Amino acid sequence: MSMIRDLRAAVRPSRPSMRKDGSAYDTTRDPSTPSAVVDCAIYRDGARVAVDRPLTPHEAMRQVRRDGGFVWIGLHEPTEAEFAGIAGEFGLHPLAVEDAVQAHQRPKLERYDDSLFTVFKTIHYVEHDQLTANSEVVETGEVMCFTGRDFFITVRHGGQGSLRALRHRLQDDPELLAKGPSAVLHAIADHVVDGYIAVADAVQDDIDEVETEVFSPGRKGTPRGTDAGQIYQLKREVLEFKRAVSPLLRPMQLLSERPMRLIDPDIQKYFRDVADHLARVQEQVLGFDELLNSILQANLAQASVAQNEDMRKITSWAAIIAVPTMVCGVYGMNFEHMPELHWRFGYPVIMSVTVVLCLGIHRALKRNGWL
Repeated sequence: MSMIRDLRAAVRPSRPSMRKDGSAYDTTRDPSTPSAVVDCAIYRDGARVAVDRPLTPHEAMRQVRRDGGFVWIGLHEPTEAEFAGIAGEFGLHPLAVEDAVQAHQRPKLERYDDSLFTVFKTIHYVEHDQLTANSEVVETGEVMCFTGRDFFITVRHGGQGSLRALRHRLQDDPELLAKGPSAVLHAIADHVVDGYIAVADAVQDDIDEVETEVFSPGRKGTPRGTDAGQIYQLKREVLEFKRAVSPLLRPMQLLSERPMRLIDPDIQKYFRDVADHLARVQEQVLGFDELLNSILQANLAQASVAQNEDMRKITSWAAIIAVPTMVCGVYGMNFEHMPELHWRFGYPVIMSVTVVLCLGIHRALKRNGWL
């Protein structure tokens, strides 16, 4: 059981894997490669079979059927024509083949006679200096997996979610690879869910930053608020994250609970661990959605309060200005018989009364919090 104890360590890095020289593994197909096949290898007794030249899927499958083991074929964004030959060679179901070529599929698990078809959504966090109304927070890709008795086929879409580093780590653990294609399926599922956990932590930091900005005090101790567009954009990115996580929970539960002849019993129990981590991420994402709703409502409420505050100040000053306006209006009517017009102290008295009234109104409004 030592292999089983080391299973998580073999397939679960905490950081994106790097080569020994410090450079990152390539995430896309080499432009000079004329085929969508990124790698095609035979594994026998947990070790990769050495070959003199790259094998075609047909040649690899013919050797597997003759000598045993299983073949792992990795493809990146194949066209229908490029995938047709492989689909025919391995007897893949036409509906699954159509989904794998067209991409943009919902995470799912489908069982056919001789194979399992699994769709994973990969999530990559996009680094940004400052969140704006147009910031892209997460990028999505897809990994489709065909699991058979003696073959495993991965079809990737998008620039993220490379499996090359994962393949290298699995090759360093022969005991694990000896369990066959189901071990590779578990490794990919665990790898994808680990990516979800890392992205959830990064999105949590963005939400904390927005929450702090919304509720941090502005002038005179009042909340200064933030741009509602930033919150809405973050909410949209969280929704995209949610669409990748939530549908995958049921397939992981099926893989962990229901016996399947293509899944090794020693490997199956570890799908339960993947399902548990996925459930935790789902709870986080649902919490993000609810929290962003509350932050957005609070931000809009603050904007409304700020507008009301401005309107109260405008109204207060209008009330103060109304006093001299009224006095000037009365004495600007040019009546012939107005006693105050010929009184020596008329002007200073009227001006004094006007100033006193204005100061009195200002003091009353300020005492009531309108100014």
